[in-house]
Amino acid sequence: MPMLPAPSPFWKNWALDPEIVYLNHGSFGACPRAVLEAQTRLRERMEREAVRFFVRDMDGLLDESRHALAAFVKCRAEDLVFVPNATTGVATVLMNLEGVLKGGDEILMTGHEYPACMNSMRRTSQRTGAKVVSVPLSFPTTGPEQIAAEVMGAVTPRTRVLLISHVTSPSGLILPVERIVPALERRGVMCIVDGAHAPGQVEGLDIGGLGASFYTANCHKWVCSPKGSALLHIREDRQSMPGGFRPLALSNFAEKGKRGRKQLWTEFDYIGTGDLTAYISIGAALRAMATMVPGGWPEVMQRNRELVLGARRMLCRELGMEPPAPESMVGSLATLFLPAHDAERTARLLARPSAYHDALQDVLVDKHRIQVPLWSIAGDGRRLFRISAQLYNAMGQYEYLAGALREELAAEGRL
Repeated sequence: MPMLPAPSPFWKNWALDPEIVYLNHGSFGACPRAVLEAQTRLRERMEREAVRFFVRDMDGLLDESRHALAAFVKCRAEDLVFVPNATTGVATVLMNLEGVLKGGDEILMTGHEYPACMNSMRRTSQRTGAKVVSVPLSFPTTGPEQIAAEVMGAVTPRTRVLLISHVTSPSGLILPVERIVPALERRGVMCIVDGAHAPGQVEGLDIGGLGASFYTANCHKWVCSPKGSALLHIREDRQSMPGGFRPLALSNFAEKGKRGRKQLWTEFDYIGTGDLTAYISIGAALRAMATMVPGGWPEVMQRNRELVLGARRMLCRELGMEPPAPESMVGSLATLFLPAHDAERTARLLARPSAYHDALQDVLVDKHRIQVPLWSIAGDGRRLFRISAQLYNAMGQYEYLAGALREELAAEGRL
């Protein structure tokens, strides 16, 4: 087995497998040991006296975490609820919009949206008769201006809703939502921003200032909170839609509420018995990450961005590739096209069975012990790989990836 490159000294703060070169923070995140320990203490508190925890303690614990998160993403805590993931956030919004959408309406999304959210859009279309319109974003792209023009050019007088990622999952691009969202909201188009990768990656994130009708984002990715912790921001005026704004499932408190407590919080905070410690641990994650480096969160994001940009430049140089987007559209994620084979060989390679999206990823994991995702954007067919950078990563790990890709692409050329 090959000797693996060393991670950064920050690696000791995580519980990552030392036998894997982990370059895929973006898919599921990674929670620091200190945060896992904080969550364990909360779970022990819950199990010692569950009735007290859920009846007397839960609201205050959730509110403390909510206010810390609201300050971090710059929005009113009153407009913020917790959901287990951004996929659920998007589905919740779309369910609430079913009463206002009808046949003849158009609901717009880009071709770089997360597949699960695309599925929810199609289900909403089936239930309401509204037509889904997909905007095929250019990739490679010349920059934010091109993306903004493509999205705005697809809007018609029938457009009622836009679903757009702040940071795209398949292509790792920071989209110019600050140009698109305010312009469309002024035209009466309700914007749903899927910010799954934004908190902890996008510098200067200002959810309140963006003005989207709805914004959902994961905290278990770049904030590094425990799995199953995300936010949903509902702009104040959208909370009074016909029928109100409700969670996917209703709890005991859906009708009677709690005295002196905002009904939106009441309904979303308690739907039924579940482990809420991931939500409550968000504040611990914000503090843990901020204290790892002297400059706090700005330094965390700067370090990660500089590392991923340096790795992207090196990989392009070593593999003979061109970057598919300007550096201004890159945060802590970067997606690159694999050097192409001929069309017939590529079709054969993509037809191989795989535990992932592409059998080359199986080879990288099983032979080289590298965890990095490979896929194609829906309907495209070109092979992509995406690298992530978190404090625990080091440049030597990406150089090791470059060598493994050179070796395996050469081997594919002989198949």
